[in-house]
Amino acid sequence: MKTIEFIATMRAMMERARRESLTADSKIVFISDLHMGDRGSRDDFRHNAELMAETLSGRYLAEGWKLVLNGDVEELHKFEPETIRSAYGDIYGLFRSFERGGGLVKILGNHDLGLLLRDDHEFRLEHALRLDRPDGALLAFHGHQASKLFMKYNYLSDFVVRYVADPLRIKNDEFPMTSKKRFKTERLVYRAAKELGVIAVTGHTHRPLFESYSKYDSLRWSIESLLRRYASEGPDERSGTAALLAVYSAEFKRLSKRERKSKVSRSLYEREELLSPCVFNSGCATARRGYTAIELTGDAISLVYWTTEGRAKAYVEREALYRDRLPGTPWLRYTVASDSLDYIVARSRLVS
Repeated sequence: MKTIEFIATMRAMMERARRESLTADSKIVFISDLHMGDRGSRDDFRHNAELMAETLSGRYLAEGWKLVLNGDVEELHKFEPETIRSAYGDIYGLFRSFERGGGLVKILGNHDLGLLLRDDHEFRLEHALRLDRPDGALLAFHGHQASKLFMKYNYLSDFVVRYVADPLRIKNDEFPMTSKKRFKTERLVYRAAKELGVIAVTGHTHRPLFESYSKYDSLRWSIESLLRRYASEGPDERSGTAALLAVYSAEFKRLSKRERKSKVSRSLYEREELLSPCVFNSGCATARRGYTAIELTGDAISLVYWTTEGRAKAYVEREALYRDRLPGTPWLRYTVASDSLDYIVARSRLVS
């Protein structure tokens, strides 16, 4: 899809989206790409089912958050809706509780788009959610809209997954999210959001983004910042900075090697001199170590990572701004990044 086509698509989504106001009292969590199945070996969500249930209940529901499920909640390319609902009755019970309490918004992705063809879906289905502020707006949508294949030929994607990828045991995080299409999708969303002066909150690519930075970009800038700090420090301070550099550099090299193997561009914005912080991505809930989410609280927006103690990578342990435990559980919440919405909306508008 060409950039100009997606800008028109995104403008139409903004006009037709469900609209709500974003206030100082708002508490919203965005979670995407659960890909819930039957709790069997082909189900990519089963590893995080207990973690998801307890964190939804113990933090977000208990504290009155609104839950935005930003697409690909059900894995309809592999499983029937009845099978999924039967396997995850506890999760659907929590969805109902959110609907009665803080609120629930269920946005469609390409893997659960088939719900539109059925009349037995329980929750109101949306294509996008627009959150209005006096100085701008945030638009939450899954992200598959940036692909002409998914928009016009989603049945073909369903056919490939159901009859090719699934029999060969190709997982969702391998098809098609390791291809160049992921990066093309992210570039299109970035360019359209920047052009329209809106903050985009997406899923689909399974890759967390904060203020338009991927993990590769964040690590690169962190390393450059540490190198500058090291050069100005005294001998006693340099040992601590050198230890941080070693941790960051090891993860950076690992990531670079993996992405070179996949033959994809490591950075979305190599030609951008002044980056607009207009794209956020909640990542996914199919990774074996835990799941990521985007949190909105008043004027703050954060990227958080839920996992079990001892399972977070070394760079996350050192890089996270905060770490807190869900009381009475082994689950830890890392605040990986956080910033002011006032700053983000202003910078996005001025840069655009």
